[in-house]
Amino acid sequence: MPSLHAAQVSIVRCCKWLERAGERLTGAIGPFFVGLAVLLMATGCLSFFVIIGPTLSMPLLSLPLCVLIATNMFAHYYFVCTVPPGTPDDGVGLGEGQGLFWASKRHNGGISFPDYIAADGERRFCMKCERPKPERAHHCRICKTCVLKYDHHCPVRINQCVGIRNERHFILFMFYLVLASGSFVALGFEHIFIAFDSSDIEKWPSQYIPRYVFIVIYILSAALGFAVGIMLAWQLHLISSAETTVEHSDFDNYRRNAKHRQETFVNSYDLGRTRNLSLFFNLENYSLYTLLLPLRCAPYTDGFTWARRAGYQRHQGVRPGDELTDEDD
Repeated sequence: MPSLHAAQVSIVRCCKWLERAGERLTGAIGPFFVGLAVLLMATGCLSFFVIIGPTLSMPLLSLPLCVLIATNMFAHYYFVCTVPPGTPDDGVGLGEGQGLFWASKRHNGGISFPDYIAADGERRFCMKCERPKPERAHHCRICKTCVLKYDHHCPVRINQCVGIRNERHFILFMFYLVLASGSFVALGFEHIFIAFDSSDIEKWPSQYIPRYVFIVIYILSAALGFAVGIMLAWQLHLISSAETTVEHSDFDNYRRNAKHRQETFVNSYDLGRTRNLSLFFNLENYSLYTLLLPLRCAPYTDGFTWARRAGYQRHQGVRPGDELTDEDD
């Protein structure tokens, strides 16, 4: 029926318009959310060191540790917001650099595992960028470019994509945010009761941090620490499975298709949970201390060559025509 077809076309056009409007709005308000995040974190740190800090036991040990946690949180947030996620045509390679904030590589650095092969990924073509697109790269509709090892676009926290060059900072930022929030909630537990008790003004230790500010920051720390903690746990699960957020959805489809054909899907990137985490944080080329200090580290790959299981040049159980494209996402 012509009228029904016209209605369907109108609905599709309306949905597409709303989608594009949402993408434009997301790109426009991203800097606002970044500024708000910096303001909240700065207020939280100020409240902690003014109200809670003076009451900590063993201050010579606890205060430097708290300063280290806060420094890591702010540094990794700065890095994840300012370090480009990586694009196929940026010509950066591994993106290694030198300077004060770059970690030094091990003297015997270099990945030399006997149970994996380094294989070039399949080269595809992005119909939106009109450029070659490496394996594990996806097109971001908001940034309007392909991103190497694309995980997701994060408009609320970092106002850009999470990709191969900033994913390490994204995870470490979430870790130190959860650690800082948990410390604020645990160590500020006694102070929250004093903040609610307005009968005795003399009990409140600071005139610079009002009671209501401390109460709001305490509640936000509990809520955000819990929410981001769940997100962090999920991201670490994906990393230990050698999957990105978008790949997890794709791989679920591949598993269903393979099962329907009575086959088994095998993720060729999966080298085991410990090895996957080591590759993600590039602990074969950098020492463990780089996880404890606010330093930059290059990824183990340039985004074109990937570590795979020995004997696998591609995923098992995926046939031609099964692979999803950005148009299918």
